[in-house]
Amino acid sequence: MKKLFPDAASALQGVLRNDMVIASGGFGLCGIPDRLLDAIRESGVTGLTFASNNAGIDNEGIGKLLRTRQVKKMISSYVGENKEFERQYLSGELEVEFCPQGTLAERMRAGGAGIPGFYTKTGVGTLVAERKEVKRFGGEDYILEHGIFADLAIVKAWKADETGNLVFRKTARNFNLPAATCGKVCVVEVEEIVPAGALDPDCIHLPGVYVQRMIVGAPYDKKIEFVTTRPREAA
Repeated sequence: MKKLFPDAASALQGVLRNDMVIASGGFGLCGIPDRLLDAIRESGVTGLTFASNNAGIDNEGIGKLLRTRQVKKMISSYVGENKEFERQYLSGELEVEFCPQGTLAERMRAGGAGIPGFYTKTGVGTLVAERKEVKRFGGEDYILEHGIFADLAIVKAWKADETGNLVFRKTARNFNLPAATCGKVCVVEVEEIVPAGALDPDCIHLPGVYVQRMIVGAPYDKKIEFVTTRPREAA
């Protein structure tokens, strides 16, 4: 099965449609699937629900799709530093499902494992627990959270071999690994493709069985959200 495609648009061909659920990797601007997000924006699909730790910032990451009004709902744990996100939410244009960070990661992992739901203490007694089933275990309350089953997963990895085995680099692994497992179709952009067998099996973070399509997205700009410096002290 050929997994490598020449560009993001061709890798997403036949996969995108209006009103679909997309699980996206990334944390802030670290490890976000830039090329795939650009291709989704250019495709013009609308009514999208994104499950992602956050929505990037204005004009970066999923923030690009907020600008073009292609996102109708975000399932996120952090929504700061994005003025357009704030404006759309406060004006009722965007639906937001707030989800604690660890719970969001577990919801993605659960979906990838075929687990429809699980109980957690996180959020008990807070707004997070509103309208959710509560059950007692060992004399303590737990709330029911549902696994995320996405139509499409888009992720960013560092290296892949030709069969789709992935290696993530340092903190850029973040939500990419659980997001990759919970989509019916997983499309990955990587910095480098190596021959099959070139990766140490003990260093593979995600087996290629989860990956249906890949592109090489390099070169990338190494973006950070804030540059914080201090004067260099004299020697």
